Amino acid sequence: MTADNTASLIYLVLLGCAVGGWFFTTGRINIGKTLQMAMIWGFIFLGVVAGYGLWNDVQRQTMNNQMLQLGQGQISVPRQADGHYYLTLALNGENIRFVVDTGATDMVLTRDDARRSGIDLDTLHFLGTANTANGQVRTAPVRINTVRLGDITDTDVRASVNGGEMDGSLLGMGYLEKWGRIEISGGELRLTR
Repeated sequence: MTADNTASLIYLVLLGCAVGGWFFTTGRINIGKTLQMAMIWGFIFLGVVAGYGLWNDVQRQTMNNQMLQLGQGQISVPRQADGHYYLTLALNGENIRFVVDTGATDMVLTRDDARRSGIDLDTLHFLGTANTANGQVRTAPVRINTVRLGDITDTDVRASVNGGEMDGSLLGMGYLEKWGRIEISGGELRLTR
């Protein structure tokens, strides 16, 4: 607990004691009614404190996965609670969710996401390799006919399919560099083209 939090807590306890003392001194004749009113005000106070404390969580939940189109060729994405930025791109018309990974070279698809976007996994040749946090994996180069993000559509986009297990697809620099400007500040990712 920081010094500011401790000072706030002391202030609230003293304020509560003062309000409670006022209730008891003014209502000595009808103590039952005074206790009832004190409990009602206490619950109202607790409700306000809980609402204020949960407000950031409520905002974060309502902003989950909300990409905002700021203007022609400009997109804003809020950082999620886990610290990552997520974008949903339409690959060949199919919505695929990506985690933005500026440390990844390419757009890397899981096998399931590749299948959903119309790539025939039986025709892939896993000739490449990639070094990941989980070790080395085999990759297969692919071309995606159309990739749409917001109002921007790219054609014949290079990507790769991961031969190993992945939790989700990665949006690496191979695609992000197509946007002229990438900014990350204040819990927001902005792409501008």
